[in-house]
Amino acid sequence: MDSNEKKELSESDIKAKFITPAIVQAGWDEMTQIRREVTLTPGPVVVRGNLSSRNKKKKKFADYVLQKEKGVPVAVVEAKENNYTISHGLQQALGYADILDVPCAFSSNGDGFASHNKVAAEGEDTETEFGLDAFPSPAELWARYKRFRGIADDQESLVTEPYHDDGSNKEPRYYQAEAINRVIEKVAQGEKRLLLVMATGTGKTYTTFQIIYRLWKAKKAKRILFLVDRNILADQTLVNDFKPFGSVMTKIRNRKIDPSYEVYLGLYQALTGPDEEDKIFKSVKRDFFDLIVIDECHRGSANDDSAWKEILEYFDGAIQLGMTATPKETKYASNITYFGEPIYTYSLKQGIQDGFLAPYKVVRIDIDKDIHGWTPPPGMKDDLGNEIEQREYNQIDMDRILVLNQRTRLVAERVMKLLNATDPFQKTIIFCEDIDHAERMRKAIVNASGQLAKANSKYVMRITGDSIEGKAELDNFIDPESRYPVIATTSELLTTGVDAKTCKLIVLDKTINSMTTFKQIVGRGTRIEESQNKYFFTIMDFKKATELFKDPDFDGEPVVIYEPEDDDDPVPPDPEGDGEEGEAGGEEGEIIKKYHVGGVTVSIIAERVEFLGDDGQMVTESYRDYSRKNIRQEFTSLDDFLQKWNGSKKKAAIIEALAEYGIELPKLAREVGKDYGDFDLICHIAFDQPPLTRAERANNVKKRNYFTQYGDKARAVLEALLDKYADEGIVSIENNNVLKLDPFKQLGTPVEIINGVFGGKAQYEAALQALETELFKQAS
Repeated sequence: MDSNEKKELSESDIKAKFITPAIVQAGWDEMTQIRREVTLTPGPVVVRGNLSSRNKKKKKFADYVLQKEKGVPVAVVEAKENNYTISHGLQQALGYADILDVPCAFSSNGDGFASHNKVAAEGEDTETEFGLDAFPSPAELWARYKRFRGIADDQESLVTEPYHDDGSNKEPRYYQAEAINRVIEKVAQGEKRLLLVMATGTGKTYTTFQIIYRLWKAKKAKRILFLVDRNILADQTLVNDFKPFGSVMTKIRNRKIDPSYEVYLGLYQALTGPDEEDKIFKSVKRDFFDLIVIDECHRGSANDDSAWKEILEYFDGAIQLGMTATPKETKYASNITYFGEPIYTYSLKQGIQDGFLAPYKVVRIDIDKDIHGWTPPPGMKDDLGNEIEQREYNQIDMDRILVLNQRTRLVAERVMKLLNATDPFQKTIIFCEDIDHAERMRKAIVNASGQLAKANSKYVMRITGDSIEGKAELDNFIDPESRYPVIATTSELLTTGVDAKTCKLIVLDKTINSMTTFKQIVGRGTRIEESQNKYFFTIMDFKKATELFKDPDFDGEPVVIYEPEDDDDPVPPDPEGDGEEGEAGGEEGEIIKKYHVGGVTVSIIAERVEFLGDDGQMVTESYRDYSRKNIRQEFTSLDDFLQKWNGSKKKAAIIEALAEYGIELPKLAREVGKDYGDFDLICHIAFDQPPLTRAERANNVKKRNYFTQYGDKARAVLEALLDKYADEGIVSIENNNVLKLDPFKQLGTPVEIINGVFGGKAQYEAALQALETELFKQAS
């Protein structure tokens, strides 16, 4: 093939004819070692108003990922058309190599390969170019990978132990594979205290399963304990991610460890307790377990959950892996003090930027008595006849010490206003100060929701630690298939570990000082559930809790604040007041006296909506503003846009290019006006041009006697196309299938119209192009 013919080939042809054969010739197995067209990240979800779409411009998509075994990537290859140079795609490939943490990146245009080798030896060039017949073999790239990751020869068999394959071709996401591989490598290197930090909603349980499975299959861990702190987590795990273990797996019940199993799921509470006879973990030898995985280990030293520490100290010879969503340490919960620095971190911010996690919009609402404070008149008594302490009460006091009945009602009414304006059946969690507040909020929602709560008594339920009825409905609340309960009021119970995939609204009427608690609460909404049309969630904040988003520590690197000296207790001290259940009228602890006051009017003084921006900062920007900014990225000026629009054979290509940014013109039309076409929406939003409706444009063409150049039949077709444009827009008339519809089918079949009326496809397309030029004439 000569070079001119090669330059005519598409990128797909270059891959099929030149690049794939060259890689296969080097010894790579096409079925098991070469992954093609690999989506590393789907691109972030953009939210503006009540609309959402993906920004595919930020999708990360590798042409080839070469792997030693399934889930163990070693190199990336980026392909380009032959019009580009050999190394044109190398920077792109390096970006993907960084994501996958592999040492080798390659680029090719079909003439040869450009290579970047992060572990080039002293005196070797890092970047080189070579012919199609010189691509490195699997053995060579595996040797580089081992050098890059510090894997010794005797550790190789464990590192390459296959993943569990359920036959569905499910591949771990790139960060899951990286987390799994890091753990396996560290275990192969002899490390025994490991910490993984993965944001809520990123598949920690699936990741844990693959780690356990590979270590178990390799016989590196014969008996494994997976420790959780919620019964529902153990039950979900048994039937979902861990199901492949089948008969070798058991859940520890009835205060007994049956030694005939290999994989054990256990609650801290089932293994230990305050009395010596409760500590059933001591019924087996200290070397009984080879591997212990502790889920949600950030809870490890708060309250009475430090139980896991004594379990780990008893089985101190085992490999111990802590899993947490919240790396940020506090003075009372330092998992890093025990486990050491995380071996891998996948943050909430990264998950949202990649598009694996749902972004959020924040509705911040200020209530007058919270912001300006309220001082009771001298001698005023509450509803129970108690004299109210004379001082100013403000936001931090509301519902902890001072209960203004009308404030609770106002919050409930504002929540229902949002739900009724969007979807009154979207799963909602309302976080309250304590159990008493959660109960009053439940009642206020019942009253504010009217017919919705009358139709089903489980429309809103209080799900708190002391409510048997509420806890019994927890499974139904988190089940996407179960409509009720819709709204859960709570104080602490739902902050962690509850997999509420379809939660679309989180209401904060709770003072939150702890970054850990805040991140856990935000984590309740971060799962994307495409089957349920859930791509983002809303946080409605009445207590300024979302100010924590501005804290640089919100998504920061882990730091240890608690550093015990030699004589200190290795377990960090308990927390000091962070709205834990029982703190104010909860299950236990000192009961704080509250004043209940009716008759004090309360109003909203300010409300603003903020969205997550590209840089992870919150911005007050509408869908319209977002579209304007990104249309101007694609087209530098009005002239640039008009030139590309008029020069484009298919206008749909321009519309698709904007959709890559997450700009969907039908959604924009909802804001600007549904009668405007795509052309006018773009000109008006991005370049401040006065818009014309589709009907106005069509009528202008008719007024200009444009059709006199055509015969009767051609004229009838073009006038019908013009009417179709006025009704449906440009994309509908560019699709030849439109000719199968009324009124066209009364004029003949598509073939008869194209060939008989216009004299062929080229002439029909030329007539359509001329019609489009006429339609958009006056703006050019």
